Amino acid sequence: MFHRWMKREPQKPDSLSRVSAVVSDRLRVPWISGAKQVELSLIPPLILLPVLLHIAALHYLLGIVVLTALPVIVLWYYYFTHRKKGRTLFFLSLALFSLFYMYYLFLTEVVPQGDISYLQVGVVTIGVALTITALIHTKRGPGYVRPHPSDTHSTVTYHTPPPDIDSTYHNGSRHQVVLTNHMSPPEQEAESGADPGGSLQKDTVKKNWCPVCRVVKPLRAGHCRICGVCVLRLDHHCVWINSCVGQANHRSFLLTLLLFLSTSVYGINLVLRSVCPTQSILTALFYCPDVYSQYSSALCFTCAWYSSIVTGGLLHLLVLQLINVSYNVTEREARIALREKTGRSLYWGFVIDTGVYSRGFRGNWTEFLTMSAALETPTIKPADLV
Repeated sequence: MFHRWMKREPQKPDSLSRVSAVVSDRLRVPWISGAKQVELSLIPPLILLPVLLHIAALHYLLGIVVLTALPVIVLWYYYFTHRKKGRTLFFLSLALFSLFYMYYLFLTEVVPQGDISYLQVGVVTIGVALTITALIHTKRGPGYVRPHPSDTHSTVTYHTPPPDIDSTYHNGSRHQVVLTNHMSPPEQEAESGADPGGSLQKDTVKKNWCPVCRVVKPLRAGHCRICGVCVLRLDHHCVWINSCVGQANHRSFLLTLLLFLSTSVYGINLVLRSVCPTQSILTALFYCPDVYSQYSSALCFTCAWYSSIVTGGLLHLLVLQLINVSYNVTEREARIALREKTGRSLYWGFVIDTGVYSRGFRGNWTEFLTMSAALETPTIKPADLV
């Protein structure tokens, strides 16, 4: 690639991707059990976020430019990766680093000013810890559709995790037995000539058959093209946690959002009261006299604005999630209903009512709060699969 550049020759279409693949493969850090590979998408947030926030704190005009450009860059990268249906750790890295970096600046820049009590520091610390705990629980897995032993034709053992399948599907294990079916249920029925359930049952099985995972998807399950697996009661693939939101982790996902928003709003309140003590909270966010006279206060004010932007985006996500739960519809079902024109769009598109699974407000929330207690598909032990 460098040779072509020096000779001013056009580059090959896959040159950049090949260079990126080689760098990603060679970039490793020493570890006790051997060098660990570092994902390239983890690195940009660790560098760009502190640099941009410190630049924004130099002058209010720079702050306007940076705080406007940063969401635009993130949204552009989201649509770029979403179009390619690829997995990336950029958003998870940005979310976690933003949380820890804001907490670090809170301890090093805001607390030393003497306006924050130990109790308030403790509340923020507990909020951060609970948010991380809820996130870890959410990352355990959304609840995957597992093949039934009766449909097993052969087994394949992977000694390294397949790159196109979510690692939590294999519980992070290096040695997993993965099932593959010889043919789909419609093909099996055609081969045997049997018609046990009639044409309606055949159509249902054929419609719910996933040719990628080689399983029959239960009701409301869906295949995620990013994770490469079928998920029980699939809601959506969330880039901020780099995982799907499904039947097993939907409740903990909402809990993570609630804890993060509560901690963020409380932290923003403390920061603004510290740097702008004479102004009310909403007024201080838009008008804080002499905040740029000291770099420390300007940095705190910039971080408060950055946290407010992130909080606003996640609050919008939480409101949509609460509305969907109240109507007993998933994000995936809402998109399908809009595409096939089978659902009602209410309140300027904020509510998509499919009318299929709704049991009323109380019934919908009761089902949601108890659904993850018993998954539709039992977990199969590797010994049973063999």
